[in-house]
Amino acid sequence: MCKKIFIAATGQHTGKTTISLSLMHLARNKYSRVGFIKPIGPKCVTYPGMTMDMDAVLMASIYGLDRDIRYMSPVVLPKGTTRKFLDKEFPLDYQKELLVTAIRELEQRHDLLIIEGSGHGGVGSILGLNNAQVARLADAPVLMITNGGIGNVVDAVELNLALYEKHRADVRMILVNKLEHDKRESTLDYLRKAFSDSYLKVSGAFDYSPILADPTLQNISRLLKHPLHGSQDGRSRIVHHIHLGAASSQTVIDHLMESTLLITTSSRDELLVTASSLYNIPAYHKKIVGLVIPGHTPISAITQSIIDESGIPYIRIHQTTAEIYAALMDHVSKITAEDTEKLDLLRSSAETFIDFDEIDALF
Repeated sequence: MCKKIFIAATGQHTGKTTISLSLMHLARNKYSRVGFIKPIGPKCVTYPGMTMDMDAVLMASIYGLDRDIRYMSPVVLPKGTTRKFLDKEFPLDYQKELLVTAIRELEQRHDLLIIEGSGHGGVGSILGLNNAQVARLADAPVLMITNGGIGNVVDAVELNLALYEKHRADVRMILVNKLEHDKRESTLDYLRKAFSDSYLKVSGAFDYSPILADPTLQNISRLLKHPLHGSQDGRSRIVHHIHLGAASSQTVIDHLMESTLLITTSSRDELLVTASSLYNIPAYHKKIVGLVIPGHTPISAITQSIIDESGIPYIRIHQTTAEIYAALMDHVSKITAEDTEKLDLLRSSAETFIDFDEIDALF
């Protein structure tokens, strides 16, 4: 009989996909057949020739689940779905049937099925397919992920539980993610006290890690929808700091921190030349991940030649510096199949921090 775990969250950006990836890794050490499904897909991509949710594609790519691909993202919600539903153009009963059929098929194929919810608990409510309703349809017990903290965790869990209880979904565990390392054990102890009178178990996931949280150059290239030029060897480097090159060249270079992405307008020839020239010096290579070069002013021929010869990775874009800086500062990194450094860290960290036996026994 197939076990099922529904991965929910108290809010967006708590790490559902990271936890799903980790549980898949840990489960495969115990079970020979582990499957994955993203029942409701709000973020659609094409793979291969099919419209699917990007998290289902990610899981298929990393764990070789192509055999299951047609069932892993049964209901996708492209732009305009809400209006179509309200105009009675979206066949909801048919979508529910697709969802249930896909889950039942994957249950036959696997010993454990990981079901990843979408966004926060209420996503999909207008369609009658929010996370609590989908968990109930799937007849899957719920693992609820939260960010670290104490009072804010209790508040968020209580708020979400009302929705899950309304739809008679079975929430069994709170998995606390992005914990402060120095406060990890005390935070978990206090949360266990806070929920001691309930049926909910509390367990810890990852400590906060900038390597997992911060984007790679490749992520930023996708976000800005512009190609990464220069050496492609650095596309998986992780950007820990973003620096706006507004001061003098010497001041900017003096204030570089480890793994910095430098945003430098196309008219700053001296800074572009300086950064490019320093890129291949080991002490500065650690500090300079690459360049984003905004602005409508063409880069001078000699400056472009120095940039190209250095091999420094760069993204050339014609939006303003302010627009690019705002977009990058608002960006939340999503892990991809090409983020090998992050994936390696994720697997090793999962084995250290996540008690899979405790989760498995509860579900």
